[in-house]
This record gives sequence, C-alpha cells and structure tokens, in this order.
Amino acid sequence: MKLHLWAITGVLALSHATQAHHSDAGIDESRVVVLEGEVTAFRWRQPHVYLEIETTTANPETWDIQLVAINVLARRGWSRDSLNEGDTVVVRAHPAEDGRTHGKLESIQFADGSPVATNPEAEQIVLVPADSMQGKWAGRSPGESALRIDVSPRPRDLEDESRDRSCSGGFDCSFIENLALTDAGWAAREAYDPLSSDNPETTCVGRPTPAALGSSGLYLQEWDLSQEEEKILIRSEWFNELRTVWMDGRSHPDSSETYATGHSIGYWVGDTLVVDTQNFDYHRSPYQIGVPSGSQKHVVERYTLSEDRTHIRVEFMLEDPEYIARPYIRTSYLYHVPHETMYASECDPDNTSRFAPLN
Repeated sequence: MKLHLWAITGVLALSHATQAHHSDAGIDESRVVVLEGEVTAFRWRQPHVYLEIETTTANPETWDIQLVAINVLARRGWSRDSLNEGDTVVVRAHPAEDGRTHGKLESIQFADGSPVATNPEAEQIVLVPADSMQGKWAGRSPGESALRIDVSPRPRDLEDESRDRSCSGGFDCSFIENLALTDAGWAAREAYDPLSSDNPETTCVGRPTPAALGSSGLYLQEWDLSQEEEKILIRSEWFNELRTVWMDGRSHPDSSETYATGHSIGYWVGDTLVVDTQNFDYHRSPYQIGVPSGSQKHVVERYTLSEDRTHIRVEFMLEDPEYIARPYIRTSYLYHVPHETMYASECDPDNTSRFAPLN
C-alpha cells in the first residue's frame, strides 16, 4: 500500500497539530492576528518550541509565539537552525484571551514569502508490516486519509449527566463528550484553572494512560519486547514517558504505593496483550479538563495486532468511581512507523510553563 508524506511548501500551517494541547488554555481560537517582526529568540526545546519576535511597527511589541513540539516540527523539515535572530518573518497566530502578547502559531513564512522549512524527504512510502508489537507506533498514519479505519459513532446517551457538550475537537473533546462525571468530578472540573500552577503540565508532569493514548497522533511510542517474559517497555515522545508493563505474573502492590504512570501488569489472551494498570499518583488533570485521577483509578488496555500486521487495535476501559460515574470505553489504533525517528527528550521547565501567566 502506497502512502504519501505531504511536502511542506509556502506558508507552514500548524494550527491543526496544536489542537488540544495544555497550552491551548487561554487562547482565543476564533481570532487570528498577523504580525511582521524580527526574530529575537528561537527556543528549540520540549514540550513546545517557542518563537519570540519584535514587531516592526510604530510601537514595537515583543510577542511570544508557541509552536508545536520538536518531534512534530522535525518531521516537517524543521531544525533548531530554521530560524535565527535577525530573521524577518510574517506570523499568523491565535492570540491570548487576556490581552498578553502571547499566541499560538497558525502559520509562518519569511517576509519575502519563502517558507521557513520544507520536507525534502516527502515521497511515497510503503507501509511495512511488523513482525510483532516490537518497534515504533503512532496514532496517525502518514497517509491517514488513505488508511482511514472507521470507528462506530460513540453513544450520545450522557445528556442526563453532562453540563457542557461543546468543544472544538482534539484530545480533550473525547473526555468532554464521554466522561460521565460524579458530583466530585464536576466540582473539581469547575474549580480548575489551567492557566495556573494548578495545571501539572506547568511543571513537566505529563498525562498517564489512557490520556497519553490521546496524544499518540503526534507523539510516537516505541515498544521494547526484548525482555517479554519479564517486562515490556513502552516509551513515548510525550513528556519522554517510560512505562513498564510487568509480564512475570506479579500482582499490583498495596494501594499506598503509587507511580506517575501507574503500576502495569500484562498478560496474553491469545494474540491480545492485556495491560491492567492501577496505583496511579494523584494527578490534578490527566484528561486536560480539570478532572483528577483518584485513588481508585483503574485502566485496562487491550492491544491486538491486525491481520496485515500494519497496525494495532487498542481498546481501553477507564474507571475511577470517585470522579467518573461510569466506565469509559474507547477504541483507537496505532500504526507501524519504522521509518520514523523517535524524538524523546526531556521537558524544559521554562518552556512548559510559558503559556501560563503564573504568579
């Protein structure tokens, strides 16, 4: 099966890739400002790259512009040398709602109209079958439109327990639309301020499973089954998360022993890998909507390699009776991407919090 990697030419549009990230908080998605200015800083760091420009206007302003992560940009032909101090660029950005000179990038080009980056490796590729679940996997195929696996519509029967069905698409929408919350869940969500230090991602704390699966469209996973009888290791580009799935028959430890990624034990049922995870650390907002992880959070994931061995079908069940009124079940897919490069690097504390006007 031939799939296309799209070349990046002309103006580089990035808005679709930034949907539903932690730093969308406080951004006015309905507005776009056009800024021409001189680059004063280009911060090539995780979890988001930042560009600082000084506008070339009668009353110059310094704008801080958030781009996507290094791994997303690198796959589109960018590098740390794509922009340099003194370059003049034209930026279209969604501005901050509170009037700060801060925005999320929509598109960028040099002042002469030339593109900032192109992808010289854009070409037809062959989707390669995997030998096993060993290797690199992504939630978005390079030619997703040509390899679209339809999923049945999710049930819309939560109206009695939902107070807000609206969302713009992306990571948080599946949780906004499908988590049936308890009173404690609603109270926590309504009290949450994502633009404060209340947001764990301002201090480089990522989102454990199943929330991390929602980020797999942009962030690769690499599976290591070399020690399969003892454990399986799953590394994600998202906040450089490393999960250990214990395969040696052990049980979960006492509930007082908790972990950032939870404690995962796995076993095979035929060709399906079942991963059972509990003992999560408390997390203020793992679903990006202000609903915490409670002490009773429990996730069961089922991974099954497809017959043509090009993708893994993933089904997860999430339950957390303190905050979630009934279990949430969802199906998604991971695609084999052996041609991709992993860009798992450490989160930079300064960059991760730049979106929030922390006190």
